Amino acid sequence: MRLLTLREVCEMTGLSRSSIYAMMAAGEFPRPVRIGARAVRWYENEVRAFIANRPRAGSNRSMK
Repeated sequence: MRLLTLREVCEMTGLSRSSIYAMMAAGEFPRPVRIGARAVRWYENEVRAFIANRPRAGSNRSMK
């Protein structure tokens, strides 16, 4: 199980740091795990699941 840095999460999702934290506050993005006093990481499988479940542009999935 690989842990991702914020930079890697931003690159994978195309989201900015502030967007990720705003989505976490709204309960729309996976929460990180604390690995130190000032360090957090995200589980890669949770980030990939988030990406897989996002509606695609022009998709009817968002119309449900």
